[in-house]
Amino acid sequence: MARTEKPLFWIAPLSDKDTIDFGTQLHFRAFYTPGHTVGHMIYLLDGRAIGGPSSLFSGDLVFLSGCGRMFEGNASTMLSSLDTVGSLNDETLLWPGHEYAEDNLLFAAEVEPCNVVREQKLQWVLHQRGQRLCTCPSTLAEEKQYNPFLRSHSQDLHRALGLQQKQDEDWTSYRARVLEELRRRKDIYKDR
Repeated sequence: MARTEKPLFWIAPLSDKDTIDFGTQLHFRAFYTPGHTVGHMIYLLDGRAIGGPSSLFSGDLVFLSGCGRMFEGNASTMLSSLDTVGSLNDETLLWPGHEYAEDNLLFAAEVEPCNVVREQKLQWVLHQRGQRLCTCPSTLAEEKQYNPFLRSHSQDLHRALGLQQKQDEDWTSYRARVLEELRRRKDIYKDR
């Protein structure tokens, strides 16, 4: 009869807003954020225990000035997940799963060429990358100023995309349509 080994510890699958504690100072909250994939999760490290801001480990949901492709979700689902990020404290540090800052900011320049904050961030990123330095983290407050995927409510972005809310379209559906158009344009931009 074969001997079965028991794991040293067992971690149960996480659900939306579950908490995970490591010791007495590392407290995480998991958020279910489908859109990129159906099971995507992000993790928020509570910074209060260490006297600093919280840190969001956003995986493939949100990047500096970008968001992930919608492989297994639609724009409405992705919008809801992005709104979860947008509802977090502005001082939260963003730690994305990939370094796409330069490409994302160049794309953002195409859809919002007059965004001064985006241009300043692009110049900073180009300097950082030229010095072979990291561009992370940013803060959610920064991202809300130049990340077009967190700005689906922006009238300036709507004008730049040439989109208007239809008479019978509710605000959330309209914002999902804005997000879908942004992602479509980003996919074309990335593939050229």
